[in-house]
Amino acid sequence: MTFDLTFDNRFTRDLPADSEQRNFTRQVHQAGFSRVQPTPVSAPKWVAGSKEVADLIGLDPKWLGSSELTEVLAGNALADGMDPFAMCYGGHQFGNWAGQLGDGRAINLGEVVTADEKHWTLQLKGAGLTPYSRTADGLAVLRSSVREFLCSEAMHHLGVPTTRALSLVLTGEKVLRDMFYDGHPEHELGAVVCRVAPSFIRFGNFEIFASREDTETLQRLVEHTIRSEFPHLLSGDGPDA
Repeated sequence: MTFDLTFDNRFTRDLPADSEQRNFTRQVHQAGFSRVQPTPVSAPKWVAGSKEVADLIGLDPKWLGSSELTEVLAGNALADGMDPFAMCYGGHQFGNWAGQLGDGRAINLGEVVTADEKHWTLQLKGAGLTPYSRTADGLAVLRSSVREFLCSEAMHHLGVPTTRALSLVLTGEKVLRDMFYDGHPEHELGAVVCRVAPSFIRFGNFEIFASREDTETLQRLVEHTIRSEFPHLLSGDGPDA
């Protein structure tokens, strides 16, 4: 399946990959990402999609709601050119350095390059375990996924830069969650949101390598980021050049 999308996966091409091929929770060293497949689900069902975001990435809106696209955006299939992976990054939690965090319940499917040469990364949120899931299950429920879908699009139209939402898909699975954190967990409907952004690189991608004194990987990340996100710094066309 192609959906007439062209993928140019710069991040996985430029950064070193995790040498461990198995998908289990662990510390990942000297790698910008781990290749990982989304977890297949039993009965994917289309809930909602954004024609505006489809247009943004060059996806013909006729595919929205189709069984073919539903399978891909639920994590059951891959389109031609996709190279799924989870990012390695670090960060702070509750005011303290937490070390390695990473994409614990997000799996990047790949980078779409459009006719006007813009790149958009497609990311599934709630698509299953990754090496960075720690003690969690990597899944998401409909309740939080509806919030993700609606709020990201609302923030965009309010002028707040944020990720966009392409789709919301039910998985057919039940996910155990303690909604009120009162010790009474219940099963909820599982769901996956496809998030879209020019890049999902964050400060934590740099922090994890700096904290480990892994200057080689850090340099490769910096060079990749400049080439992909700030090319004017190389061409000398920027305002401060």
